[in-house]
Amino acid sequence: MTEKDILKWLLDGDVSIQYQTHRDLLENERPDFQERIAKEGWGARYLGQRRKNGHWGMGFYQPKWTSTHYTLLDLRNLCMTPTVWETQETMSLILRDHKDDDGGINPAKTVSKSDVCINGMVLNYACYFRSDELDLRSIVDCLIEQQMTDGGFNCHSNRSGAVHSSLHTTLSVAEGLWEYRKNGYTYRLEEVKRMEEDARELMLQHRLFRSDRTGTIIRPGFLRLPYPPRWFYDILRALDYFQSAGVLYDPRMQDAMDVLIKKRRPDNRWPLQAAHPGKIHFQMERVGEPSRWNTLRALRVLRHFDRNKKEMSGISIS
Repeated sequence: MTEKDILKWLLDGDVSIQYQTHRDLLENERPDFQERIAKEGWGARYLGQRRKNGHWGMGFYQPKWTSTHYTLLDLRNLCMTPTVWETQETMSLILRDHKDDDGGINPAKTVSKSDVCINGMVLNYACYFRSDELDLRSIVDCLIEQQMTDGGFNCHSNRSGAVHSSLHTTLSVAEGLWEYRKNGYTYRLEEVKRMEEDARELMLQHRLFRSDRTGTIIRPGFLRLPYPPRWFYDILRALDYFQSAGVLYDPRMQDAMDVLIKKRRPDNRWPLQAAHPGKIHFQMERVGEPSRWNTLRALRVLRHFDRNKKEMSGISIS
């Protein structure tokens, strides 16, 4: 497929894909498309699953992918209009009802310390949906308290005494810290900036998927391209975070970029390579087939870094 064909294919997709294609590939901000996400397609279907008590699924964290937590994360990634009343109301419920003594959001009844990965994701969508800064301060405090000495984060630090950071958790926290900065929050801002820089450096020390000691691949799953990513780390999600945050090309990204480029099919589209198992509201795309989500995300990654390294992509988006 030519560049024109791929853009047309993306613009034939769900309105959330259309909006992000206009914004990220055509540099054409279209608020009218974003406003439609709540009224049609995937966004409307998600909102339609919301229960009268203000939650999705069985509550904040059950069952996993149909819970309020992961549904809000999905809606954030769709680029739902931040001020729709449904998400505003649900965020108020979460921040009122689910804080623990340490200030974090904690759905567990048997674990006394809030899960840092959950709180990174909560900060991500809470900031996107414009929650009040006063309600977010204790979550920021909780995240700062749980940063590890290597600069990253590990969700097992609240249970098993982990001594090394997890890329899964570190990326979830970095995304939340970036969303916090992007939306103009200022509480402990300098510490937030430092933490995000530390998290990025940890990922880069691992060349995004390799052991910092042996250079071997940490987990084969890091190289697969699922969507939605949920809490799982993968190279496309990591690269998409780096481009979103405006980070310039670093040679330590190159191994991951090479893997991403090799996954592009002969028709210049990327497939959906995997799906994380579990009950879902509905299926957006099928595993093994061309994926608009992965093609869109890969193209905006390559477009961003192509400005510094033209040879990265055989497709030029102008």
